[in-house]
Amino acid sequence: MDCYNIIGIMSGTSLDGLDIAYCSFELSDNHNWSYKVNSATTINFSSELKKKLTKAIQMNGFDLMKLHNELGNFIGFSVNNFISKNKINRDEIDCISSHGHTIFHQPTFNLTTQIGNGANISAITYLPVICDFRTTDIALGGQGAPLVPIGDKLLFSEYDYCINLGGIANISFEKNNKRVAFDICPVNIVLNKLSQELGSDYDKNGALAQSGRTDTDLLNKLNTLSFYKEANPKSLGIEWIENEIFPIINSPQISTEDKLSTFVEHISIQISNSITETDKKILFTGGGTFNSFLMERIKSSTNNETIIPSTQLIDFKEALIFAFLGVLRLRKEVNCLQSVTGAKEDNIGGSIYQAFQ
Repeated sequence: MDCYNIIGIMSGTSLDGLDIAYCSFELSDNHNWSYKVNSATTINFSSELKKKLTKAIQMNGFDLMKLHNELGNFIGFSVNNFISKNKINRDEIDCISSHGHTIFHQPTFNLTTQIGNGANISAITYLPVICDFRTTDIALGGQGAPLVPIGDKLLFSEYDYCINLGGIANISFEKNNKRVAFDICPVNIVLNKLSQELGSDYDKNGALAQSGRTDTDLLNKLNTLSFYKEANPKSLGIEWIENEIFPIINSPQISTEDKLSTFVEHISIQISNSITETDKKILFTGGGTFNSFLMERIKSSTNNETIIPSTQLIDFKEALIFAFLGVLRLRKEVNCLQSVTGAKEDNIGGSIYQAFQ
């Protein structure tokens, strides 16, 4: 039986913090994978670092490279503290597997950029680091996203659909014996921004949205965006949200609560449109799962069984799966699927940094 111990790192577009998960994986004799999250935590970004990450898309090349190193240092020291606090034996850790933080994602220009220098992480932790998972797929003509579906396929096959409600919602499922996945629509990137206009970092339990009313004109404008008519594979980046979503939301003279309520309805409609079957099991994870009003609207729009797992899995599923992508990279096995990204072929993503002998 093959066993691996990996520290998975995730930094999402909603800037909720740095997720760190120490995970174990076993491959049974009948070739089935199992997993365990041994310990996990979320480290908040300092206000200064969060501000830099928010503005990174407008930075010049020099400042962006400085931030690339700064974030790598932050990840490295955060991992060291995590290892110490949880009394983890370094000799048992096979590697750190880091998603990085996405700054640019424009596959039509063969471009994607995740910062958080893996060399810096390795130099600080003295552990092997795997990062930069997307660029090989982009080079092969793919979207470079989403990457989580290989983990959904091999670790969560008991569910018919897996949906993550993070900064952006994405979905993964089997169709004609192939894994299909794509980004659905923005979620927390938009909800958090609107909540911040009302003095809150996020809309706890969806209370602000629930206090508003759905604006039909705004809802129709959102639902008719051309992205939603495109065939998959397709993926979203912050650039698209800033260019397409925010101008629509900012234009009507309605209350922010009404905008929140309308966008929650928009999310529920787009998720419903992405699920073409009924009486299926859907696993929901990601920060948006804690938004009880959003989940209520999603449940009301689909005739399926919605599964909300443990808080740990909601919070750390993506970090868990990026740890698993690291396992597959170490084994030189496919960790990015052509059927998901539209690349020329299945591929093995991830650069390896090892700052020691």
